[in-house]
Amino acid sequence: MSTPLTAGNSRVKEARKLSRRSVRTERRLFLADGPKAVEGALSVEGCVVEVFATPAALDQHASLLGGVDVTLVDDRALASLSDSVSPAGVVAVCRHFDAPLEHVVTASPRLLAICADVRDPGNAGTVIRTADAAGADAVVLAGQSVDPYNPKTVRATVGSLFHLPFAIEPDPAAAVRAAQARGLTVLAADGSGEVDLFDADLSGPTAWLFGNEAWGLPEQLASLADHRVSIPIHGRAESLNLSTAAAVCLYASARAQRSSR
Repeated sequence: MSTPLTAGNSRVKEARKLSRRSVRTERRLFLADGPKAVEGALSVEGCVVEVFATPAALDQHASLLGGVDVTLVDDRALASLSDSVSPAGVVAVCRHFDAPLEHVVTASPRLLAICADVRDPGNAGTVIRTADAAGADAVVLAGQSVDPYNPKTVRATVGSLFHLPFAIEPDPAAAVRAAQARGLTVLAADGSGEVDLFDADLSGPTAWLFGNEAWGLPEQLASLADHRVSIPIHGRAESLNLSTAAAVCLYASARAQRSSR
Protein backbone atom coordinates (compact mmCIF):
# COMPACT_ATOMS: atom_id res chain seq x y z
CA MET A 1 0.00 0.00 0.00
CA SER A 2 1.40 3.40 -1.00
CA THR A 3 2.02 6.16 1.51
CA PRO A 4 -1.10 8.37 1.88
CA LEU A 5 -0.81 11.89 0.49
CA THR A 6 -0.83 14.77 2.95
CA ALA A 7 -2.82 18.00 2.90
CA GLY A 8 0.21 19.78 1.46
CA ASN A 9 0.37 17.57 -1.63
CA SER A 10 -0.19 19.48 -4.88
CA ARG A 11 -2.96 17.13 -6.08
CA VAL A 12 -4.82 17.57 -2.83
CA LYS A 13 -4.34 21.34 -2.98
CA GLU A 14 -5.70 21.51 -6.53
CA ALA A 15 -8.74 19.42 -5.60
CA ARG A 16 -9.34 21.62 -2.56
CA LYS A 17 -9.73 24.66 -4.83
CA LEU A 18 -12.99 23.13 -6.09
CA SER A 19 -14.65 24.33 -2.91
CA ARG A 20 -14.91 27.69 -4.73
CA ARG A 21 -17.68 28.12 -7.27
CA SER A 22 -15.51 30.17 -9.63
CA VAL A 23 -12.99 27.33 -9.85
CA ARG A 24 -15.72 24.71 -10.28
CA THR A 25 -17.23 26.73 -13.13
CA GLU A 26 -13.90 27.37 -14.84
CA ARG A 27 -12.69 23.77 -14.63
CA ARG A 28 -16.11 22.11 -14.99
CA LEU A 29 -15.18 19.93 -12.00
CA PHE A 30 -16.64 19.43 -8.52
CA LEU A 31 -16.23 17.31 -5.38
CA ALA A 32 -18.54 14.45 -4.43
CA ASP A 33 -18.15 13.86 -0.70
CA GLY A 34 -19.09 10.62 1.04
CA PRO A 35 -19.84 7.06 -0.08
CA LYS A 36 -23.37 7.74 -1.37
CA ALA A 37 -22.20 10.63 -3.53
CA VAL A 38 -19.18 8.71 -4.78
CA GLU A 39 -21.33 5.68 -5.55
CA GLY A 40 -23.68 7.87 -7.56
CA ALA A 41 -20.80 9.54 -9.39
CA LEU A 42 -19.29 6.18 -10.31
CA SER A 43 -22.64 5.19 -11.87
CA VAL A 44 -22.37 8.06 -14.39
CA GLU A 45 -20.03 7.10 -17.19
CA GLY A 46 -17.00 9.36 -17.42
CA CYS A 47 -18.00 11.47 -14.43
CA VAL A 48 -15.27 10.52 -11.95
CA VAL A 49 -11.77 11.89 -12.49
CA GLU A 50 -10.11 10.77 -9.26
CA VAL A 51 -11.14 9.21 -5.95
CA PHE A 52 -9.41 10.15 -2.70
CA ALA A 53 -9.85 7.91 0.33
CA THR A 54 -8.22 7.24 3.67
CA PRO A 55 -6.86 3.74 4.28
CA ALA A 56 -9.62 3.14 6.84
CA ALA A 57 -12.34 4.20 4.37
CA LEU A 58 -10.82 2.00 1.67
CA ASP A 59 -11.25 -1.00 3.98
CA GLN A 60 -14.70 0.07 5.20
CA HIS A 61 -16.07 0.65 1.69
CA ALA A 62 -14.26 -2.18 -0.06
CA SER A 63 -17.38 -3.22 -1.98
CA LEU A 64 -17.67 0.28 -3.44
CA LEU A 65 -13.99 1.02 -4.04
CA GLY A 66 -12.66 -2.46 -4.74
CA GLY A 67 -12.46 -2.02 -8.49
CA VAL A 68 -11.63 1.68 -8.45
CA ASP A 69 -8.22 3.31 -8.78
CA VAL A 70 -8.04 5.12 -5.42
CA THR A 71 -5.56 7.77 -4.31
CA LEU A 72 -4.83 7.28 -0.62
CA VAL A 73 -4.73 10.36 1.59
CA ASP A 74 -4.31 10.84 5.31
CA ASP A 75 -7.14 12.01 7.58
CA ARG A 76 -6.07 15.64 7.53
CA ALA A 77 -5.90 15.74 3.74
CA LEU A 78 -9.32 14.13 3.43
CA ALA A 79 -10.79 16.57 5.94
CA SER A 80 -9.45 19.45 3.85
CA LEU A 81 -11.47 18.17 0.88
CA SER A 82 -14.71 17.73 2.83
CA ASP A 83 -17.04 20.35 4.27
CA SER A 84 -18.72 17.75 6.47
CA VAL A 85 -18.35 17.95 10.24
CA SER A 86 -17.58 14.22 10.28
CA PRO A 87 -15.95 13.29 6.95
CA ALA A 88 -16.73 9.78 5.76
CA GLY A 89 -13.24 9.25 4.38
CA VAL A 90 -13.92 9.24 0.63
CA VAL A 91 -14.18 12.12 -1.86
CA ALA A 92 -14.25 12.06 -5.66
CA VAL A 93 -13.25 14.74 -8.14
CA CYS A 94 -15.99 14.68 -10.79
CA ARG A 95 -16.82 16.28 -14.13
CA HIS A 96 -19.92 18.43 -14.51
CA PHE A 97 -22.68 16.49 -16.22
CA ASP A 98 -25.73 18.78 -16.36
CA ALA A 99 -27.70 18.65 -19.59
CA PRO A 100 -28.89 21.56 -21.76
CA LEU A 101 -32.49 22.58 -21.08
CA GLU A 102 -33.59 21.54 -24.58
CA HIS A 103 -32.27 18.02 -24.01
CA VAL A 104 -34.20 17.71 -20.76
CA VAL A 105 -37.54 18.78 -22.22
CA THR A 106 -37.20 16.96 -25.54
CA ALA A 107 -36.97 13.69 -23.61
CA SER A 108 -40.76 13.97 -23.15
CA PRO A 109 -40.82 14.17 -19.34
CA ARG A 110 -44.09 13.53 -17.53
CA LEU A 111 -42.99 15.08 -14.26
CA LEU A 112 -40.54 17.96 -14.06
CA ALA A 113 -39.43 20.22 -11.19
CA ILE A 114 -38.35 23.77 -11.99
CA CYS A 115 -36.63 25.64 -9.15
CA ALA A 116 -36.50 29.40 -9.68
CA ASP A 117 -33.98 31.37 -7.61
CA VAL A 118 -33.69 28.69 -4.93
CA ARG A 119 -30.66 29.88 -2.98
CA ASP A 120 -30.22 27.45 -0.09
CA PRO A 121 -28.01 24.42 -0.89
CA GLY A 122 -29.89 22.19 1.53
CA ASN A 123 -33.26 23.09 0.02
CA ALA A 124 -32.05 22.61 -3.55
CA GLY A 125 -30.49 19.27 -2.66
CA THR A 126 -33.62 18.12 -0.87
CA VAL A 127 -35.84 19.05 -3.83
CA ILE A 128 -33.56 17.04 -6.14
CA ARG A 129 -33.66 14.09 -3.74
CA THR A 130 -37.45 14.33 -3.45
CA ALA A 131 -37.88 14.59 -7.23
CA ASP A 132 -35.80 11.44 -7.59
CA ALA A 133 -37.85 9.61 -4.95
CA ALA A 134 -41.15 10.69 -6.54
CA GLY A 135 -40.05 9.38 -9.92
CA ALA A 136 -39.69 12.77 -11.61
CA ASP A 137 -37.95 12.76 -14.96
CA ALA A 138 -35.73 15.81 -14.46
CA VAL A 139 -35.01 18.94 -12.44
CA VAL A 140 -34.24 22.42 -13.76
CA LEU A 141 -32.34 24.89 -11.59
CA ALA A 142 -33.27 28.25 -13.04
CA GLY A 143 -32.40 31.89 -12.53
CA GLN A 144 -30.12 32.70 -9.61
CA SER A 145 -30.46 29.26 -8.04
CA VAL A 146 -27.63 27.79 -6.01
CA ASP A 147 -24.88 25.91 -7.80
CA PRO A 148 -25.97 22.24 -7.92
CA TYR A 149 -22.29 21.30 -7.61
CA ASN A 150 -21.95 23.15 -4.30
CA PRO A 151 -20.66 20.54 -1.80
CA LYS A 152 -23.63 21.15 0.51
CA THR A 153 -26.10 20.70 -2.36
CA VAL A 154 -24.39 17.50 -3.53
CA ARG A 155 -24.43 16.11 0.00
CA ALA A 156 -28.10 17.04 0.55
CA THR A 157 -29.12 15.03 -2.52
CA VAL A 158 -27.67 11.87 -0.90
CA GLY A 159 -26.68 10.55 -4.32
CA SER A 160 -29.86 11.60 -6.15
CA LEU A 161 -27.99 14.27 -8.10
CA PHE A 162 -26.58 11.41 -10.17
CA HIS A 163 -29.89 9.58 -10.65
CA LEU A 164 -31.91 11.91 -12.85
CA PRO A 165 -31.14 14.49 -15.54
CA PHE A 166 -30.90 18.12 -14.53
CA ALA A 167 -30.39 21.38 -16.35
CA ILE A 168 -29.06 24.79 -15.34
CA GLU A 169 -31.03 27.57 -17.03
CA PRO A 170 -30.27 31.25 -16.35
CA ASP A 171 -33.74 32.38 -17.50
CA PRO A 172 -36.65 30.91 -15.47
CA ALA A 173 -39.17 32.13 -18.07
CA ALA A 174 -37.33 30.17 -20.76
CA ALA A 175 -37.64 27.03 -18.63
CA VAL A 176 -41.40 27.54 -18.24
CA ARG A 177 -41.94 28.18 -21.94
CA ALA A 178 -39.80 25.21 -22.94
CA ALA A 179 -41.87 22.90 -20.73
CA GLN A 180 -45.12 24.27 -22.14
CA ALA A 181 -43.84 23.89 -25.69
CA ARG A 182 -43.38 20.17 -25.00
CA GLY A 183 -46.97 19.79 -23.79
CA LEU A 184 -46.42 19.96 -20.04
CA THR A 185 -48.88 21.83 -17.87
CA VAL A 186 -46.88 24.24 -15.71
CA LEU A 187 -48.21 24.57 -12.17
CA ALA A 188 -46.83 27.32 -9.95
CA ALA A 189 -46.73 26.36 -6.27
CA ASP A 190 -48.26 29.47 -4.72
CA GLY A 191 -49.77 29.87 -1.28
CA SER A 192 -52.44 32.16 -2.71
CA GLY A 193 -53.09 30.04 -5.79
CA GLU A 194 -56.60 29.78 -7.24
CA VAL A 195 -56.52 25.96 -7.45
CA ASP A 196 -56.43 23.69 -4.40
CA LEU A 197 -53.77 21.00 -4.80
CA PHE A 198 -56.24 18.25 -3.97
CA ASP A 199 -58.76 19.50 -6.50
CA ALA A 200 -56.25 19.83 -9.31
CA ASP A 201 -56.05 17.42 -12.23
CA LEU A 202 -52.50 16.16 -11.96
CA SER A 203 -52.80 13.11 -14.20
CA GLY A 204 -51.15 14.64 -17.26
CA PRO A 205 -47.55 15.65 -17.95
CA THR A 206 -46.75 18.33 -15.39
CA ALA A 207 -43.95 20.75 -14.57
CA TRP A 208 -44.00 22.16 -11.04
CA LEU A 209 -42.59 25.65 -10.63
CA PHE A 210 -41.12 26.41 -7.19
CA GLY A 211 -39.86 29.79 -6.06
CA ASN A 212 -37.36 31.30 -3.67
CA GLU A 213 -37.40 30.29 0.00
CA ALA A 214 -38.08 33.81 1.27
CA TRP A 215 -40.18 35.59 -1.36
CA GLY A 216 -41.63 32.79 -3.45
CA LEU A 217 -42.31 33.36 -7.15
CA PRO A 218 -42.22 36.84 -8.67
CA GLU A 219 -45.54 37.85 -10.20
CA GLN A 220 -44.09 38.11 -13.70
CA LEU A 221 -42.89 34.50 -13.58
CA ALA A 222 -45.91 33.05 -11.78
CA SER A 223 -48.20 34.61 -14.39
CA LEU A 224 -46.56 32.44 -17.07
CA ALA A 225 -47.77 29.25 -15.41
CA ASP A 226 -50.94 27.55 -16.59
CA HIS A 227 -52.32 27.50 -13.05
CA ARG A 228 -51.31 28.61 -9.58
CA VAL A 229 -51.80 25.83 -7.08
CA SER A 230 -52.00 26.18 -3.31
CA ILE A 231 -51.45 23.50 -0.68
CA PRO A 232 -54.28 23.68 1.87
CA ILE A 233 -53.21 24.51 5.41
CA HIS A 234 -55.57 22.80 7.85
CA GLY A 235 -53.79 23.75 11.04
CA ARG A 236 -52.37 26.98 12.38
CA ALA A 237 -49.04 26.94 10.51
CA GLU A 238 -48.50 30.02 8.39
CA SER A 239 -47.01 28.06 5.51
CA LEU A 240 -44.80 25.15 4.48
CA ASN A 241 -41.13 25.53 3.72
CA LEU A 242 -39.92 25.05 0.18
CA SER A 243 -38.64 21.48 0.39
CA THR A 244 -41.77 20.26 2.21
CA ALA A 245 -44.08 21.98 -0.27
CA ALA A 246 -42.12 20.46 -3.15
CA ALA A 247 -42.44 17.01 -1.62
CA VAL A 248 -46.21 17.33 -1.23
CA CYS A 249 -46.68 18.61 -4.80
CA LEU A 250 -44.38 16.11 -6.50
CA TYR A 251 -45.87 13.14 -4.69
CA ALA A 252 -49.42 14.33 -5.43
CA SER A 253 -48.50 14.36 -9.13
CA ALA A 254 -46.72 11.01 -8.92
CA ARG A 255 -49.78 9.41 -7.31
CA ALA A 256 -52.19 10.90 -9.85
CA GLN A 257 -50.07 9.90 -12.82
CA ARG A 258 -49.70 6.33 -11.63
CA SER A 259 -53.40 6.03 -10.88
CA SER A 260 -54.27 7.15 -14.42
CA ARG A 261 -52.18 4.50 -16.15
